[in-house]
Amino acid sequence: MCRDMALKKLNDEIQAEAAQHGTTIPDLRAGIGLNSGPGCVGNMGSKQRLTYTVLGDTVNTASRLEALSAAYGVDLVIGPETAEAAADFALLELDQVRVKGKLVPVRIFTALGDAQTGASDSFRELRSRHIALLGAYRQCDWDLASAALAACREIAPAGLNGLYDLYDHRIAEFRRQPPPSDWDGVYNALSKAG
Repeated sequence: MCRDMALKKLNDEIQAEAAQHGTTIPDLRAGIGLNSGPGCVGNMGSKQRLTYTVLGDTVNTASRLEALSAAYGVDLVIGPETAEAAADFALLELDQVRVKGKLVPVRIFTALGDAQTGASDSFRELRSRHIALLGAYRQCDWDLASAALAACREIAPAGLNGLYDLYDHRIAEFRRQPPPSDWDGVYNALSKAG
């Protein structure tokens, strides 16, 4: 939450300065990708060029997840291993994606709060509605998916508007041009930016 407070303070300062000049500018946002697994960490290179860095598949996937944060309209995208380790938290599955360089789809999540939020009745109701949305979407039942999406929007925090706008857009596109009969419900994020 320190990052959120620092970013809010910076945005407030920028907006105040812009208002003095009779203008407004968009708020700055930051996306984070969290992924857990093995990696290589330390000083790497040669005597001519040595740098402290992290390498490995886990790190590459985290980078892909961070890049997806803007597309899904959330500040935090979490990989499946991290989500499993934080199962008590208020996590919502965002999607199943096939990120660049991977053949196997990855389930991605976002966090709406800590374990106390995760145990709340309001979050449990949202998660139930959200699961219904994802299920209908993956079954290509666009009417049921639209109804579930509307039910989610009734109780979802404003921070999920971008996510639900994304699904609204996808459902409308699939109504116009249905996916192939062998569609597996997985979104193919073929570029690093999703």
